[in-house]
Amino acid sequence: MDITAGGTFEIESWEPEIIDDEPGASLGRVRITKVFHGDLKGTSTAHLLTVADGAGNPAVYVAVERFTGEVLGRRGSFVLHHSAPGSHGERLAVRVVPGTGTEDLTGLTGAFEILNDTDGGHSYTLEGQLG
Repeated sequence: MDITAGGTFEIESWEPEIIDDEPGASLGRVRITKVFHGDLKGTSTAHLLTVADGAGNPAVYVAVERFTGEVLGRRGSFVLHHSAPGSHGERLAVRVVPGTGTEDLTGLTGAFEILNDTDGGHSYTLEGQLG
């Protein structure tokens, strides 16, 4: 079954840690917690590995994020994989990791898009298949 879901989320916590700070790049880890509203109702925890360039600008990040709650009224959890090229004009790619859906979300696949609003808010869309 094809699904399309959308809504907003808030970042509840942002816990950064620099793990390697040398000339040319700074490597770090960030733990983020979020609360979702709309077609997704629930929470998530994301674990990021980040790189800032020599000027301190975001260069790239990769992350895994576990969502737990409901998608269009179906309960369960799933994991997202983020791959972000930073601020160099390339597009953020976020996908549901196949095989990670639980309970009513078993078999979930698809693409997840994050939109950053000009006022600092965040919205999302999930387009994929379930079942």
